[in-house]
Amino acid sequence: MFNGLVAYLDSIKARDPAPRSRWEILLYPGLLAVGLHRVAHWLFEADLFFLARFVNHLSRWLTGIDIHPGATIGRHLFIDHGFGVVIGETAEIGDNVSIYQGVTLGGTDPANGIGGKRHPTLCDDVIVGSGAQILGPVTVNPRARVGANAVVTKDVPEGAVMVGIPARSTLVDAAEYAREFVPYGTCHETFDPATQKVEILQCQLEQMQKQLAALMAERDAAAADPASRKGRSRA
Repeated sequence: MFNGLVAYLDSIKARDPAPRSRWEILLYPGLLAVGLHRVAHWLFEADLFFLARFVNHLSRWLTGIDIHPGATIGRHLFIDHGFGVVIGETAEIGDNVSIYQGVTLGGTDPANGIGGKRHPTLCDDVIVGSGAQILGPVTVNPRARVGANAVVTKDVPEGAVMVGIPARSTLVDAAEYAREFVPYGTCHETFDPATQKVEILQCQLEQMQKQLAALMAERDAAAADPASRKGRSRA
């Protein structure tokens, strides 16, 4: 157990340059929230729902992080800052996932009124930026990044970077893609794909206008030459 805790603390230190020691990480609210969730989840699995909820409410009061006792969490979840994070009952989180403040792993209301898988699944090594909302029983595949304030309502491909509302996948170069960890799920020089398309269309329109102006100038020059020659011959 001690070795497992040390490995967990080291995994957090690898993703956060702020702490000077493992002792400092022990004070992180995200660490406390995950630890109390382990207890609440064990009680939930034992059908001790009231006690599970009690531990859940205690954790939320202490940390500002609300993790439903039914949520399934893998190894080395890092909730950085954490205030305002909400994780729903049927959410599933893999190993080495990083979540920042204000994130919601929210559920959808089933049309038939029967509860089932209503919340997202985050696979291994996913990064979710602050304020992002991942809604419904969607799957965020391994090593994907969800940028700050993005709203995800569809499955996310492996290794994709999602930005915008609704979130869209955007390409990154190989060097950026291969980086082990990118805080907040961000990517340098990456913008909303919809905005990129508009900018591309604007550039194409400007090029077409320049080409049209050049063609009109050539036409006017060609039309002026015969007239000038005719005028000289009459003189």
